[in-house]
Amino acid sequence: MAKFDISPVNADAESCCGETSFLKAEEGTEANNAPAPEVPRLPSHSTRMHRRCKGLGQLTRGVRSPGRKAAVWAVLAISATAAADPTTRTATDEVPRSGTPTVSAPGFRPSWDLDGTYLWLGPTAAASHVDNEWDSTFGGHLALLRVRERAALGLVGASIGGSLWTERGGGRVWFDGVIGTRLGSRTVGATLGPLLELGELNHPRIGGSVGVWAFLGVTPFVRAGVVQELGGFAEIGVHIALPVFRR
Repeated sequence: MAKFDISPVNADAESCCGETSFLKAEEGTEANNAPAPEVPRLPSHSTRMHRRCKGLGQLTRGVRSPGRKAAVWAVLAISATAAADPTTRTATDEVPRSGTPTVSAPGFRPSWDLDGTYLWLGPTAAASHVDNEWDSTFGGHLALLRVRERAALGLVGASIGGSLWTERGGGRVWFDGVIGTRLGSRTVGATLGPLLELGELNHPRIGGSVGVWAFLGVTPFVRAGVVQELGGFAEIGVHIALPVFRR
């Protein structure tokens, strides 16, 4: 019976530092109690360094790759070349300014600035003494006014309106010129203009009036005048002015 030795190869018989040895078994050897010849195989240290070639704990480093240093020196060289070249610059699409920049005026007015042209529309109510008796009137008016708060004559415009009598029948139509000025924290003014008295059973009667007013949120007024065939009259009332247009 043949015996085969699978023990590690004798280190002294093997080559140091990675050399491989191949031992061939002798052919025609008879079976006996002697150790069998070795079969061809790779030694146990064929893929690693033998212990006798290098001591434990030592570290062998290879040659360092010059790639990192070469890349750094290449970047520095390119940067120095670009800085030294006067033709190298960054081009932009920005158009150079030809003058001093300015800020445009805002598109809205401050709330404290009341100057401008106004169109006011609102109801009117008054009590009138005419033809030796009192009667009340209700109607409306439309006013177009120009306001200049810091001017001596701060308000100039015109007003047209009409009202109906509650007892007499008929009514009244007027057209007044309007002026105003600032007096303290209020605006006061005067009106002057012609009027036309209308009746169901009478032909139109021409007259005129003069009045004073003050703006207090609403506009109270006092007016006095003369109407053809009716004589003088006095009136006290209030306008409610609602701005419908400003420019």
